[in-house]
Amino acid sequence: MEPRASVTSFKDIPVRRWSLRSSCSLPYGSFANSLASLTPDAEEKPAISPKRAYVTMVVLCYINLLNYMERYTIAGVLADIKKFFDINDSMAGLLQTVFICSFLLLAPLFGYLGDRYNRKYIMIGGLSVWLLTATASSFVNKSQFWLLALLRGLVGTGEASYSTVAPTIISDLFTGGKRSIMICIFYIFIPVGSGLGYITGRGFASLTGDWHWALRITPIMGSVGLILMIVLCPNPPRGAAETHGEGVTEQSSYLEDVKYLLKNKSYVWSSLGVTALAFLTGALAFWLPTFLSRARVYQKLSDKPGDSSDSYIFGAVTVATGILGGALGTSLSRRFRDKVPNADPLICAVGMLGSVPCLFITIFVASASIPATYVFIFLGELLLSLNWAVLADILLYVVVPTRRATAEALQITVGHLLGDAGSPYLLGVISDAIYPGSPERNFDSLKYSLLLCPVVGIVGGVFFVITAIYIAEDRKAVQQLLGEEPQPPQHPAPEPSVELSNRGNV
Repeated sequence: MEPRASVTSFKDIPVRRWSLRSSCSLPYGSFANSLASLTPDAEEKPAISPKRAYVTMVVLCYINLLNYMERYTIAGVLADIKKFFDINDSMAGLLQTVFICSFLLLAPLFGYLGDRYNRKYIMIGGLSVWLLTATASSFVNKSQFWLLALLRGLVGTGEASYSTVAPTIISDLFTGGKRSIMICIFYIFIPVGSGLGYITGRGFASLTGDWHWALRITPIMGSVGLILMIVLCPNPPRGAAETHGEGVTEQSSYLEDVKYLLKNKSYVWSSLGVTALAFLTGALAFWLPTFLSRARVYQKLSDKPGDSSDSYIFGAVTVATGILGGALGTSLSRRFRDKVPNADPLICAVGMLGSVPCLFITIFVASASIPATYVFIFLGELLLSLNWAVLADILLYVVVPTRRATAEALQITVGHLLGDAGSPYLLGVISDAIYPGSPERNFDSLKYSLLLCPVVGIVGGVFFVITAIYIAEDRKAVQQLLGEEPQPPQHPAPEPSVELSNRGNV
């Protein structure tokens, strides 16, 4: 199938005319099709064999797991690191801020390169830098905290290269509902990896008696992932799944893409909601294990901060709520989207606003009961986890397909820049400022600094409510641009052609 030569436009969108062969038609924006770009389930000749595609999927999920393990391993041994370097809360929070800043600054660069050059080589290069710098960070001595912070920043290179490129490879290996399932599975490894980061970090530190080993386990496992990627992963043509392996090329400039996104109200407001969610989850993920450890000391259940049980339990809670919340959010979306056009942002708003009372109770009940605190942590994280899969879907059906990669990159950058890049450090600064130089009051100081999180949760909920005002109109605009109207699936005539003409091109 050859791309047609004529180029048309819709408003300011330069597009190419090309057709897709398929055997059925699904409504654009449905759960099966929104994550699956343009292609419905179809019997097509794949660019990569199904067996190799599944093997690639396993490798990509494994490395995604390690990426998020690496991000939160340091939080599992934070008390040990503070003691080793003799630093305060703000300096400890800086470690995560440096990591996230590196990630968000490099993500647009890797997104740009990933649209133009060999994606496999880009991921291999980024992961190699990650392995070397992560290993080196585990050998820093007491007088070189600045070097640890620098190396943590360089570790973000691996995640920046991987997080922006790997999903695009998955999209070129699978089509239709199958692609939806694979992308959902890929993102489920984010909470699983985050939770395991606490568990493995604390576990290896306890097992070896040295927190440095917590920073070595993921590079060891990552070396295996790098070898598997080199040997087993392909670099399929971009758009291969939709074009029988021939691929498609970019048609609009980066500036035009950005202008389009800034005019898309649903995208802008939902991205602000994502930013609030990132701020909230980043702060909680980094500080809650330390907060719970200090609560044990406050209740005289422990002699000193750093109780390993909190990292284990919090990690398990993160894994469970991530899986359950993601599945529940997707189920609610599928159930209500056809009946309520703005159901998705409302689900996100309910998740954010519903977590607010849970967070308030968590903060204040920790001084009285650790088990009760974990109950409300579980409920709060479950409600927050409703959002992740739904948010991915929102972006994909309110943005035209040729601009989704740019949309993802900008949302990642803004979300991290204004979200979890600064929230751990900001909470650390507030904690140090409330009771400066008072180790006896460190529990209270961190408790009061955490009160910023429910406030941000309320703001994020409002952003999603505003998104609900515009989303039906923006989704319809994309459907019209694609030449599609919502309708039930019908039995097609033999070998129909789905053509993206001047109203349906992207």
